[in-house]
Amino acid sequence: MFTRFFYELRQVGVPVSLREYLTLLEAMKAGVAAYDAEGFYYLARAALVKDERHLDRFDQVFAAVFKGLAREDGTADGGIQAEIPADWLRRIAERILTEEEKRQVQALGGWDKLMETLAERLAEQRGRHQGGSKWIGTGGTSPFGAYGYNPEGLRIGQDAGRNRRAVKVWDRREFRNLDDGLEIGTRNIKVALRRLRRFARTGAADVLDLDGTVRATASNAGWLDLKLVPERRNSVKVLLFLDVGGSMDDHVRLCEELFSAARAEFKHLEHFYFHNCVYESVWRDNRRRGERIPTLEVLRTYGADYRLVIVGDAAMSPYEIVRAGGSVEHWNDEPGQVWLQRLLAAWEHAVWLNPTPQRHWDYTESTRIVRRLVADRMFPLTIEGLDRAMRALMTG
Repeated sequence: MFTRFFYELRQVGVPVSLREYLTLLEAMKAGVAAYDAEGFYYLARAALVKDERHLDRFDQVFAAVFKGLAREDGTADGGIQAEIPADWLRRIAERILTEEEKRQVQALGGWDKLMETLAERLAEQRGRHQGGSKWIGTGGTSPFGAYGYNPEGLRIGQDAGRNRRAVKVWDRREFRNLDDGLEIGTRNIKVALRRLRRFARTGAADVLDLDGTVRATASNAGWLDLKLVPERRNSVKVLLFLDVGGSMDDHVRLCEELFSAARAEFKHLEHFYFHNCVYESVWRDNRRRGERIPTLEVLRTYGADYRLVIVGDAAMSPYEIVRAGGSVEHWNDEPGQVWLQRLLAAWEHAVWLNPTPQRHWDYTESTRIVRRLVADRMFPLTIEGLDRAMRALMTG
Protein backbone atom coordinates (compact mmCIF):
# COMPACT_ATOMS: atom_id res chain seq x y z
CA MET A 1 0.00 0.00 0.00
CA PHE A 2 2.81 2.44 0.84
CA THR A 3 4.53 1.67 -2.46
CA ARG A 4 1.32 2.39 -4.36
CA PHE A 5 1.00 5.65 -2.41
CA PHE A 6 4.54 6.65 -3.44
CA TYR A 7 4.02 5.90 -7.14
CA GLU A 8 0.61 7.57 -7.36
CA LEU A 9 2.00 10.75 -5.79
CA ARG A 10 4.66 10.85 -8.47
CA GLN A 11 2.09 10.18 -11.19
CA VAL A 12 0.07 13.28 -10.28
CA GLY A 13 3.16 15.50 -10.22
CA VAL A 14 4.09 15.58 -6.52
CA PRO A 15 7.93 15.45 -6.64
CA VAL A 16 8.49 12.75 -4.00
CA SER A 17 12.02 11.37 -3.82
CA LEU A 18 13.10 7.91 -2.68
CA ARG A 19 14.92 9.50 0.26
CA GLU A 20 11.70 11.13 1.48
CA TYR A 21 9.80 7.87 1.04
CA LEU A 22 12.40 6.01 3.13
CA THR A 23 12.16 8.75 5.78
CA LEU A 24 8.42 8.10 6.03
CA LEU A 25 8.99 4.35 6.41
CA GLU A 26 11.61 4.96 9.12
CA ALA A 27 9.19 7.18 11.01
CA MET A 28 6.47 4.54 10.77
CA LYS A 29 8.87 1.87 11.98
CA ALA A 30 9.72 4.10 14.95
CA GLY A 31 6.01 4.30 15.83
CA VAL A 32 5.58 8.02 15.21
CA ALA A 33 2.00 7.53 13.96
CA ALA A 34 1.10 3.97 14.87
CA TYR A 35 -2.63 3.07 14.59
CA ASP A 36 -3.62 6.69 14.06
CA ALA A 37 -4.94 7.55 10.58
CA GLU A 38 -4.95 11.29 11.19
CA GLY A 39 -1.46 11.22 12.68
CA PHE A 40 -0.24 9.19 9.71
CA TYR A 41 -1.75 11.76 7.32
CA TYR A 42 0.18 14.64 8.90
CA LEU A 43 3.36 12.57 9.17
CA ALA A 44 3.16 11.59 5.49
CA ARG A 45 2.42 15.16 4.44
CA ALA A 46 5.36 16.51 6.43
CA ALA A 47 7.74 13.88 5.02
CA LEU A 48 6.65 13.88 1.39
CA VAL A 49 5.39 17.37 0.50
CA LYS A 50 7.95 20.16 0.13
CA ASP A 51 5.73 22.82 -1.47
CA GLU A 52 2.24 23.85 -0.38
CA ARG A 53 1.20 24.00 -4.05
CA HIS A 54 1.18 20.19 -4.01
CA LEU A 55 -1.00 19.80 -0.89
CA ASP A 56 -4.26 19.43 -2.80
CA ARG A 57 -2.84 16.70 -5.07
CA PHE A 58 -1.40 14.96 -2.00
CA ASP A 59 -4.82 15.05 -0.31
CA GLN A 60 -6.53 13.53 -3.35
CA VAL A 61 -4.03 10.67 -3.60
CA PHE A 62 -4.13 10.05 0.17
CA ALA A 63 -7.94 9.85 0.09
CA ALA A 64 -7.88 7.44 -2.87
CA VAL A 65 -5.20 5.12 -1.45
CA PHE A 66 -6.19 5.06 2.21
CA LYS A 67 -9.94 5.58 1.88
CA GLY A 68 -11.79 4.17 4.85
CA LEU A 69 -8.92 4.16 7.36
CA ALA A 70 -10.10 7.23 9.24
CA ARG A 71 -13.17 6.82 11.45
CA GLU A 72 -15.71 9.64 11.16
CA ASP A 73 -16.57 11.54 14.32
CA GLY A 74 -19.82 10.14 15.62
CA THR A 75 -20.88 13.28 17.45
CA ALA A 76 -23.65 15.45 16.10
CA ASP A 77 -23.60 19.05 17.19
CA GLY A 78 -26.04 20.22 19.79
CA GLY A 79 -25.17 17.53 22.33
CA ILE A 80 -26.49 14.48 20.43
CA GLN A 81 -23.96 11.63 20.46
CA ALA A 82 -24.37 8.29 18.71
CA GLU A 83 -22.58 5.75 16.56
CA ILE A 84 -24.94 5.23 13.63
CA PRO A 85 -24.45 1.69 12.28
CA ALA A 86 -23.08 1.63 8.75
CA ASP A 87 -25.72 -0.94 7.78
CA TRP A 88 -28.47 1.60 8.42
CA LEU A 89 -26.98 3.75 5.67
CA ARG A 90 -26.07 1.00 3.20
CA ARG A 91 -27.17 2.04 -0.28
CA ILE A 92 -29.24 -0.61 -2.04
CA ALA A 93 -31.47 1.31 -4.39
CA GLU A 94 -31.79 5.05 -4.85
CA ARG A 95 -35.30 6.40 -5.07
CA ILE A 96 -35.86 9.15 -7.62
CA LEU A 97 -38.91 11.29 -6.94
CA THR A 98 -40.78 13.31 -9.51
CA GLU A 99 -41.28 17.04 -8.91
CA GLU A 100 -44.93 16.36 -8.05
CA GLU A 101 -43.93 13.73 -5.48
CA LYS A 102 -41.37 16.12 -3.96
CA ARG A 103 -44.05 18.77 -3.46
CA GLN A 104 -46.10 16.27 -1.46
CA VAL A 105 -43.27 15.63 1.04
CA GLN A 106 -43.72 17.74 4.16
CA ALA A 107 -40.98 19.22 6.32
CA LEU A 108 -41.11 18.55 10.08
CA GLY A 109 -41.54 22.23 10.81
CA GLY A 110 -38.36 23.95 11.84
CA TRP A 111 -34.95 23.60 13.46
CA ASP A 112 -36.05 22.75 16.99
CA LYS A 113 -38.44 20.06 15.78
CA LEU A 114 -35.70 18.50 13.60
CA MET A 115 -33.22 18.19 16.47
CA GLU A 116 -35.86 16.96 18.91
CA THR A 117 -37.06 14.30 16.45
CA LEU A 118 -33.52 13.16 15.64
CA ALA A 119 -32.87 12.50 19.34
CA GLU A 120 -36.11 10.47 19.51
CA ARG A 121 -35.22 8.41 16.42
CA LEU A 122 -31.75 7.59 17.80
CA ALA A 123 -33.31 6.40 21.04
CA GLU A 124 -36.02 4.29 19.35
CA GLN A 125 -34.51 2.88 16.15
CA ARG A 126 -33.20 -0.67 16.27
CA GLY A 127 -32.50 -1.58 12.65
CA ARG A 128 -31.93 -0.56 9.06
CA HIS A 129 -34.64 1.18 7.00
CA GLN A 130 -34.88 1.73 3.25
CA GLY A 131 -37.35 3.92 1.40
CA GLY A 132 -39.39 5.09 4.38
CA SER A 133 -40.51 8.46 5.66
CA LYS A 134 -39.72 8.24 9.39
CA TRP A 135 -36.51 6.46 10.39
CA ILE A 136 -32.83 7.14 9.76
CA GLY A 137 -32.21 5.34 6.49
CA THR A 138 -31.72 5.58 2.75
CA GLY A 139 -33.72 6.27 -0.37
CA GLY A 140 -36.89 7.59 1.24
CA THR A 141 -38.47 10.85 2.34
CA SER A 142 -37.33 10.83 5.96
CA PRO A 143 -35.57 14.00 7.17
CA PHE A 144 -32.67 11.84 8.42
CA GLY A 145 -30.38 9.74 6.24
CA ALA A 146 -29.00 9.53 2.74
CA TYR A 147 -29.94 9.26 -0.94
CA GLY A 148 -33.55 10.28 -0.47
CA TYR A 149 -35.44 13.57 -0.45
CA ASN A 150 -36.88 15.86 2.19
CA PRO A 151 -37.35 19.64 1.92
CA GLU A 152 -35.56 20.14 5.25
CA GLY A 153 -33.42 17.49 6.89
CA LEU A 154 -30.11 16.23 8.27
CA ARG A 155 -27.82 14.48 5.79
CA ILE A 156 -26.20 11.40 7.34
CA GLY A 157 -23.80 9.01 5.62
CA GLN A 158 -23.95 10.46 2.11
CA ASP A 159 -20.70 11.27 0.30
CA ALA A 160 -21.93 14.42 -1.46
CA GLY A 161 -24.94 16.71 -1.78
CA ARG A 162 -27.78 15.86 -4.19
CA ASN A 163 -30.82 18.08 -3.66
CA ARG A 164 -29.03 20.62 -1.44
CA ARG A 165 -31.87 20.71 1.06
CA ALA A 166 -29.96 19.63 4.18
CA VAL A 167 -29.84 22.12 7.05
CA LYS A 168 -27.04 20.17 8.77
CA VAL A 169 -24.53 17.53 7.71
CA TRP A 170 -23.54 14.85 10.23
CA ASP A 171 -20.32 13.79 8.53
CA ARG A 172 -17.02 15.62 8.60
CA ARG A 173 -16.32 17.21 5.23
CA GLU A 174 -13.09 18.33 3.61
CA PHE A 175 -12.64 20.85 0.86
CA ARG A 176 -9.65 21.45 -1.37
CA ASN A 177 -7.76 24.70 -1.42
CA LEU A 178 -8.20 27.08 -4.30
CA ASP A 179 -5.21 27.00 -6.61
CA ASP A 180 -3.76 30.52 -6.66
CA GLY A 181 -1.27 29.49 -9.34
CA LEU A 182 -3.98 28.86 -11.92
CA GLU A 183 -3.26 30.32 -15.33
CA ILE A 184 -6.04 32.64 -16.47
CA GLY A 185 -7.00 32.60 -20.11
CA THR A 186 -8.16 36.23 -20.06
CA ARG A 187 -6.84 39.41 -18.48
CA ASN A 188 -10.33 40.83 -17.95
CA ILE A 189 -10.52 39.94 -14.25
CA LYS A 190 -7.15 41.54 -13.56
CA VAL A 191 -8.17 44.66 -15.47
CA ALA A 192 -11.35 44.95 -13.37
CA LEU A 193 -9.42 44.48 -10.10
CA ARG A 194 -6.94 47.20 -11.05
CA ARG A 195 -9.60 49.83 -10.40
CA LEU A 196 -8.92 49.20 -6.72
CA ARG A 197 -5.17 49.72 -6.91
CA ARG A 198 -3.63 52.88 -5.47
CA PHE A 199 0.13 53.32 -5.65
CA ALA A 200 2.37 55.09 -3.15
CA ARG A 201 6.11 55.44 -2.62
CA THR A 202 7.06 53.16 0.25
CA GLY A 203 10.22 51.58 1.66
CA ALA A 204 13.87 52.48 1.20
CA ALA A 205 15.03 54.74 -1.65
CA ASP A 206 16.50 52.09 -3.93
CA VAL A 207 14.81 52.65 -7.33
CA LEU A 208 16.44 54.89 -9.94
CA ASP A 209 14.57 58.13 -10.54
CA LEU A 210 15.56 58.65 -14.19
CA ASP A 211 13.94 62.07 -14.67
CA GLY A 212 15.36 63.34 -11.38
CA THR A 213 18.83 62.00 -12.26
CA VAL A 214 18.80 63.78 -15.65
CA ARG A 215 17.76 67.08 -14.08
CA ALA A 216 20.29 66.80 -11.24
CA THR A 217 23.10 65.86 -13.64
CA ALA A 218 22.31 68.78 -15.94
CA SER A 219 22.26 71.16 -12.97
CA ASN A 220 25.60 69.72 -11.87
CA ALA A 221 27.44 70.74 -15.07
CA GLY A 222 27.26 67.24 -16.48
CA TRP A 223 28.63 65.40 -13.47
CA LEU A 224 26.51 62.31 -12.85
CA ASP A 225 24.21 62.82 -9.88
CA LEU A 226 22.11 59.71 -9.26
CA LYS A 227 18.72 60.18 -7.65
CA LEU A 228 16.89 57.31 -6.01
CA VAL A 229 13.30 57.08 -4.82
CA PRO A 230 11.30 54.42 -2.94
CA GLU A 231 9.57 51.85 -5.11
CA ARG A 232 5.97 52.55 -6.04
CA ARG A 233 3.88 49.83 -4.43
CA ASN A 234 0.19 49.09 -4.45
CA SER A 235 -0.94 50.46 -1.11
CA VAL A 236 -4.44 48.97 -1.12
CA LYS A 237 -4.97 46.24 1.48
CA VAL A 238 -7.53 43.51 0.84
CA LEU A 239 -9.15 40.87 3.07
CA LEU A 240 -10.59 38.09 0.91
CA PHE A 241 -13.10 35.67 2.48
CA LEU A 242 -13.92 32.67 0.25
CA ASP A 243 -16.87 30.32 0.67
CA VAL A 244 -15.91 26.73 -0.23
CA GLY A 245 -17.72 23.42 -0.51
CA GLY A 246 -21.34 22.46 -1.05
CA SER A 247 -23.06 24.53 -3.72
CA MET A 248 -19.83 26.49 -4.25
CA ASP A 249 -18.35 23.41 -5.92
CA ASP A 250 -20.20 24.55 -9.04
CA HIS A 251 -18.13 27.75 -9.09
CA VAL A 252 -14.63 26.49 -8.26
CA ARG A 253 -13.10 27.41 -11.62
CA LEU A 254 -14.42 30.97 -11.55
CA CYS A 255 -13.32 31.49 -7.94
CA GLU A 256 -9.87 30.12 -8.72
CA GLU A 257 -9.53 32.67 -11.51
CA LEU A 258 -10.55 35.48 -9.15
CA PHE A 259 -8.18 34.24 -6.43
CA SER A 260 -5.27 33.94 -8.84
CA ALA A 261 -5.88 37.42 -10.25
CA ALA A 262 -6.17 38.94 -6.77
CA ARG A 263 -2.87 37.36 -5.69
CA ALA A 264 -1.22 38.87 -8.75
CA GLU A 265 -2.72 42.36 -8.38
CA PHE A 266 -2.57 43.07 -4.63
CA LYS A 267 0.63 42.97 -2.63
CA HIS A 268 -1.28 43.30 0.65
CA LEU A 269 -3.78 40.44 0.39
CA GLU A 270 -4.93 38.19 3.23
CA HIS A 271 -7.33 35.34 2.49
CA PHE A 272 -9.52 33.11 4.65
CA TYR A 273 -11.96 30.30 3.95
CA PHE A 274 -15.41 29.66 5.42
CA HIS A 275 -18.39 27.48 4.55
CA ASN A 276 -21.77 29.08 3.77
CA CYS A 277 -21.55 31.78 6.45
CA VAL A 278 -18.76 33.23 8.58
CA TYR A 279 -18.91 32.06 12.20
CA GLU A 280 -16.52 32.13 15.17
CA SER A 281 -13.57 30.73 13.21
CA VAL A 282 -12.16 30.69 9.69
CA TRP A 283 -9.18 28.88 8.16
CA ARG A 284 -6.40 29.35 5.63
CA ASP A 285 -6.01 25.68 4.68
CA ASN A 286 -8.94 23.66 3.47
CA ARG A 287 -8.11 20.50 5.33
CA ARG A 288 -10.85 21.02 7.84
CA ARG A 289 -8.85 19.34 10.60
CA GLY A 290 -6.14 21.95 10.21
CA GLU A 291 -5.59 24.92 12.46
CA ARG A 292 -8.51 27.32 12.62
CA ILE A 293 -8.23 31.03 13.25
CA PRO A 294 -10.71 32.71 15.61
CA THR A 295 -12.68 35.33 13.71
CA LEU A 296 -12.20 37.70 16.66
CA GLU A 297 -8.45 37.41 16.10
CA VAL A 298 -8.91 38.44 12.47
CA LEU A 299 -11.02 41.39 13.60
CA ARG A 300 -8.28 42.49 16.01
CA THR A 301 -5.36 41.95 13.62
CA TYR A 302 -6.31 43.88 10.51
CA GLY A 303 -6.97 47.60 10.58
CA ALA A 304 -9.89 49.57 9.23
CA ASP A 305 -7.81 50.55 6.17
CA TYR A 306 -8.38 47.07 4.68
CA ARG A 307 -11.03 46.47 2.00
CA LEU A 308 -13.26 43.45 2.71
CA VAL A 309 -14.28 41.18 -0.17
CA ILE A 310 -16.53 38.19 0.58
CA VAL A 311 -17.06 35.62 -2.16
CA GLY A 312 -19.96 33.17 -1.89
CA ASP A 313 -23.26 32.19 -3.48
CA ALA A 314 -25.14 32.92 -0.21
CA ALA A 315 -27.21 29.76 -0.88
CA MET A 316 -27.82 27.97 2.41
CA SER A 317 -30.49 27.23 4.94
CA PRO A 318 -31.78 30.51 6.44
CA TYR A 319 -31.15 28.94 9.88
CA GLU A 320 -27.41 29.21 9.20
CA ILE A 321 -27.76 32.99 9.16
CA VAL A 322 -30.44 33.73 11.74
CA ARG A 323 -30.23 30.94 14.34
CA ALA A 324 -27.69 29.84 16.95
CA GLY A 325 -26.82 26.23 16.16
CA GLY A 326 -27.95 26.68 12.58
CA SER A 327 -24.60 25.96 10.96
CA VAL A 328 -24.75 22.96 8.67
CA GLU A 329 -21.47 21.60 10.06
CA HIS A 330 -21.09 22.49 13.73
CA TRP A 331 -22.86 24.05 16.69
CA ASN A 332 -22.47 27.84 16.47
CA ASP A 333 -23.25 29.71 19.67
CA GLU A 334 -24.13 32.90 17.78
CA PRO A 335 -26.07 33.28 14.52
CA GLY A 336 -24.12 33.85 11.33
CA GLN A 337 -25.64 37.29 10.88
CA VAL A 338 -23.98 38.45 14.12
CA TRP A 339 -20.54 37.59 12.76
CA LEU A 340 -21.30 39.10 9.38
CA GLN A 341 -22.38 42.34 11.04
CA ARG A 342 -19.13 42.40 13.04
CA LEU A 343 -17.10 42.11 9.84
CA LEU A 344 -19.04 44.92 8.20
CA ALA A 345 -18.65 47.12 11.28
CA ALA A 346 -14.87 46.56 11.32
CA TRP A 347 -14.34 47.23 7.61
CA GLU A 348 -16.51 49.97 6.20
CA HIS A 349 -15.35 49.33 2.63
CA ALA A 350 -16.88 45.92 1.93
CA VAL A 351 -18.59 44.02 -0.89
CA TRP A 352 -20.02 40.55 -1.42
CA LEU A 353 -19.29 38.86 -4.78
CA ASN A 354 -21.84 36.23 -5.81
CA PRO A 355 -20.96 33.74 -8.59
CA THR A 356 -24.64 32.84 -9.09
CA PRO A 357 -26.32 34.80 -11.91
CA GLN A 358 -28.10 37.80 -10.46
CA ARG A 359 -31.44 36.82 -12.01
CA HIS A 360 -31.57 33.86 -9.59
CA TRP A 361 -30.87 35.75 -6.36
CA ASP A 362 -34.48 36.51 -5.44
CA TYR A 363 -35.41 32.81 -5.56
CA THR A 364 -33.26 31.98 -2.52
CA GLU A 365 -34.33 33.28 0.88
CA SER A 366 -30.79 33.15 2.32
CA THR A 367 -29.48 35.26 -0.57
CA ARG A 368 -32.12 37.88 0.10
CA ILE A 369 -31.14 37.93 3.79
CA VAL A 370 -27.41 38.31 3.08
CA ARG A 371 -28.04 40.97 0.47
CA ARG A 372 -30.01 42.95 3.05
CA LEU A 373 -27.26 42.51 5.67
CA VAL A 374 -24.57 43.86 3.32
CA ALA A 375 -26.75 46.88 2.52
CA ASP A 376 -27.24 45.76 -1.09
CA ARG A 377 -23.49 45.72 -1.73
CA MET A 378 -23.77 42.29 -3.37
CA PHE A 379 -22.43 42.13 -6.91
CA PRO A 380 -22.41 39.31 -9.49
CA LEU A 381 -19.04 37.67 -10.11
CA THR A 382 -18.86 38.90 -13.69
CA ILE A 383 -16.53 41.43 -15.29
CA GLU A 384 -19.23 44.09 -15.13
CA GLY A 385 -20.06 43.12 -11.53
CA LEU A 386 -16.38 43.23 -10.53
CA ASP A 387 -16.06 46.66 -12.07
CA ARG A 388 -18.99 47.95 -10.01
CA ALA A 389 -17.70 46.23 -6.87
CA MET A 390 -14.25 47.84 -7.20
CA ARG A 391 -15.87 51.25 -7.62
CA ALA A 392 -17.94 50.62 -4.49
CA LEU A 393 -14.81 49.64 -2.52
CA MET A 394 -13.08 52.87 -3.52
CA THR A 395 -16.00 55.09 -2.58
CA GLY A 396 -17.18 53.16 0.48
